[in-house]
Amino acid sequence: MGRPIRPRAFWGLLISEMAAIRPTLFHKNPFLFSSFSVGRSSLSAKEEIDEAHLGVSSNLIHELEVKNVVQVKDERKLFDEMQRRFLSFKKHNYLEHLEHFQALAELQTPKFMVISCVDSRVCPSNILGFQPGEAFMVRNVANIVPPWENGPTETNAALEFAVNTLEVENILVIGHSSCAGIQSLMSMQDNATGSSLFCHGSFVHKWVVNAKAAKLRAKAAAAHLSFDQQCKHCEKESINLSLKNLMSYPWIEERLKQDLISVHGGYYDFLNCTFEKWSLDYKNTSRVDNDDDDRVCHIKDQTIWC
Repeated sequence: MGRPIRPRAFWGLLISEMAAIRPTLFHKNPFLFSSFSVGRSSLSAKEEIDEAHLGVSSNLIHELEVKNVVQVKDERKLFDEMQRRFLSFKKHNYLEHLEHFQALAELQTPKFMVISCVDSRVCPSNILGFQPGEAFMVRNVANIVPPWENGPTETNAALEFAVNTLEVENILVIGHSSCAGIQSLMSMQDNATGSSLFCHGSFVHKWVVNAKAAKLRAKAAAAHLSFDQQCKHCEKESINLSLKNLMSYPWIEERLKQDLISVHGGYYDFLNCTFEKWSLDYKNTSRVDNDDDDRVCHIKDQTIWC
């Protein structure tokens, strides 16, 4: 039989493992550095080291091969399950509603633009039952809508397409409990800025700093509460900050003035499976005349689904 062909990832893992083992081997075997070895005076130090490495390498290769086989089997199981789900969708959804899906293939007319968190526990289609064609979605860390003046991001690119091209009638920003992005924001130093965070290499911090105003409001309102309770307060404050930031986009505000679009907030608490929903009260949202274009965000129609 020929020499087994192993994937490139396998050899990369082997090299990293050997790099970690080599200093340990020397440290635990100081006699490897000596040209004298009891009962083996014919071997040089280099030969002993090479022999020792050969034994370690053989064992390590075997262990890694076993791990690699297990990993491949687990991966296949994951995709086998994914295939089963897809075929079930095709049989029970797509084929049973073929005309609907064929119409969607020609044109999409969603009523909602949804901005939610990337958290794997917060899937809008699952928790709110959105069907294909009903909601145009974008997901980011901590469901943040940055202000218009901050420049282009994938979030406002999706907003622009949804509002100007698809002409959605509703924008829904969904936050959730135990949000790691908000926890990261609340843990940051108050004097941290975007540029300094970028220098430290944290993309998460660079992004969540867009919601710094929500953090400051939460800390002021909940200073006497625990960190976890402050985070929960900030999770909701951040949603309202995003609603406020949506008004900074000229093409959204123009539609708000004409009652062509509505803006909503939602909060999914997956600890007890409740959903809190409210809407932006645009007509009663006041505007302060200053250089910061600051606004007090008013809400209405607040309800809890439980």
